[in-house]
Amino acid sequence: MIRGIFSPYPSTTSDIKLVMSRDSKTSLEAGLAAVKSEDWKTAKTILEAVAMDDNPQRAVQAQIGLVVVYAKTGDIAGAMTLSEILAQSNNPEIQEWANRSLEELLKRNRTDINARIEQDGTGFVPFDDFSDSKPNINETIITPDNTPNHDNSEHSSSIVPVKRNKLPTIHWRRSGRAKTWQEKKLDLIPLRLLTAGSFVALFWVVRIIIVFIMSTINNTLVWLPFLEPIQLLYQDPTTFLLVLFLVLIATSPWLLDKLLSSLYGIQSLETTVLEMHSQEALRIFKRFNTQRRGNIKIKLLPIAAPIAFTYGHLPSMSRIVMSQGLLQQLADDEIAAMLALQLGHIAHWDASVMSVVLLVTIPIYKLYQLVSTWGDRVNITFVSYIYVAISSFVYGVWCLCTGCVIALSQVRLYYADLFATNFTGNPNGITRALLKISNGIANDIQKQEQTNWRLESLNISLPVGFKQSITLGSLAPHVTFESLLMWDYLNPYRYWLTVNNTHPLLGDRIQRLLAIVGKWRLDRELDIDSTNAIKVRKQMFGLQIAPFLGIPTGLAFALLIGVVWQTLYALKILNLKWIYDDWGFAAGCIAIGFSIGTLIRINAYFPELKSTSIQTNEHLPALLTNPAAIGIDSHGVKLDGKILGRRGVSNSLGQDLILQTTSALIKMHHVSFGQPVNPQDFIGRQVTVTGWLRRDATPWLDIQSVRTQTGKTINSTHPIWATVVAVAFQAWGAYILLKG
Repeated sequence: MIRGIFSPYPSTTSDIKLVMSRDSKTSLEAGLAAVKSEDWKTAKTILEAVAMDDNPQRAVQAQIGLVVVYAKTGDIAGAMTLSEILAQSNNPEIQEWANRSLEELLKRNRTDINARIEQDGTGFVPFDDFSDSKPNINETIITPDNTPNHDNSEHSSSIVPVKRNKLPTIHWRRSGRAKTWQEKKLDLIPLRLLTAGSFVALFWVVRIIIVFIMSTINNTLVWLPFLEPIQLLYQDPTTFLLVLFLVLIATSPWLLDKLLSSLYGIQSLETTVLEMHSQEALRIFKRFNTQRRGNIKIKLLPIAAPIAFTYGHLPSMSRIVMSQGLLQQLADDEIAAMLALQLGHIAHWDASVMSVVLLVTIPIYKLYQLVSTWGDRVNITFVSYIYVAISSFVYGVWCLCTGCVIALSQVRLYYADLFATNFTGNPNGITRALLKISNGIANDIQKQEQTNWRLESLNISLPVGFKQSITLGSLAPHVTFESLLMWDYLNPYRYWLTVNNTHPLLGDRIQRLLAIVGKWRLDRELDIDSTNAIKVRKQMFGLQIAPFLGIPTGLAFALLIGVVWQTLYALKILNLKWIYDDWGFAAGCIAIGFSIGTLIRINAYFPELKSTSIQTNEHLPALLTNPAAIGIDSHGVKLDGKILGRRGVSNSLGQDLILQTTSALIKMHHVSFGQPVNPQDFIGRQVTVTGWLRRDATPWLDIQSVRTQTGKTINSTHPIWATVVAVAFQAWGAYILLKG
């Protein structure tokens, strides 16, 4: 059973027009009047829109009214979660009101919850079952007429309007869990070594970036007239950075508390509210704290996407963040499974390095956001190009820093899955939780019509990556999970094709979890069979990685040339040692090898699209579930859909271009250098996209052309620029060889 989620937007355009067409104050009065008359549907529609008002007093009054509406319509957890957010207000009257509401909600529903648990026998309370209960909340506590006045705007930024949305219905088997089980022993040495190596990699990448910035500043000052370079910038920053990184590790819990509170609006999550959503999660939380002598704090992230992550180091100084969406969409045992997975990161100590990663990458991502926002306000074309260049550079730096821990991000999740399995005895519950998170993330992207910046900036620390969820989560209501996940655990080249992915393949993780289910002789949540062999032509895979094979091939050729020249020089047959004595020519050979590999791949990578073989929307599910497909083995498609993504400078690289079809979301790749118009200009519009559909770890669509309903067409220059890059590398390599 899938539950609704909170969303900060009205459900339809008509709802927005209904509210926004009125004065905000009048709308608030209308919403509160609807509460008095018990017209819950109208009150909910109006108050959720007013809750987005810039005026903090009206926003808070609308929030309080929503608590009444949620409680009266049976959305107990929604009322409690919103009350929990209001309890964080700096206004003492708001705090007192919210705390009393929480107490009343818990008190009036405790008997009903216990009765349901006893009837179920499993400890799981279906959330939708609460819709039948209409708690008689004390009207003197939560009636809008008695809400305190609120003129304090300090807390207004942390109050998030919430709204329920329904996810597509998916049938879950709800296979059982083990009553007794033998824990699988974990060899943590590889993980510990990888954790240390990731810390070193991040440190040196940050050092290289800082040295580059320092030298660029000084070189610029030297070039400019009447200015002198800054001598301090000529110093080696290694020692300073090492001390800084160690300080960041030690203080990461408190620094991230401040950072996430100010930028993401995280709040403290009381154990009483956690218990309301999942009693098992609370039991697991207390058991871990007792065993590890921990004092872990749980935080609430008020967003609709179901996510969770961990930061800190020692068990006594760690925090677990759970989003509203996760608490709303997952069942009792699934919330407990995700909590256990986060506890695994604390137990394995990998959370300490990931905390440093967040401390480094979040400010960089925020800078990228700020520069993009400033660029969107500029109307001068030349100046806007400068902002595009700066924001793209900052985004690239963010990607580089995040990429330092890709290996750790993948491996640590395998260990966390096993820890959660050992701790809960519920691999089926973990499986459902992972799939529901994927569904919820895809649903959130569809609702917002773009990728939430919180998802992208926190992606490296999440249990499921947002990129792998885009197609998987959106296609799930139309295709069985068994078909969707086959590529992840059957394709023979899957590990080679995920080296640059932030997360391991979801199907591979689930296949390992279900293998444990089989050993424990439990019913499986999914019918996954990894014994089937899938054949992929080796020459196709060789063509796919041809540019990268060209690099070692070029290096080998350079070594061969060097040995031959040295031999001829020693035998006094040919004197070329004076030209190639420094082995710098090896870079030229590598460049030429990369160029040749790229040229070999281009024709196979971008085959001619023939009208007789182009597939359309109805064929999309079958194309995406082919376990033998790889990126170069593309299919020509012509798909109708709507373009989603961020607008403006923040999407200047096309990093958030998604095609929403009737059955799935598809990530799109496009190169538009040299063109005045690009697909970003068509975001939010219905289009017809022709291109090459590729199936790798993350399915994507390479655009050939985009055509709007008005007949305007954009052609992608990807094949042209790929050829230009290949020729440029070849010319550069030849220059190095000839120059000597």
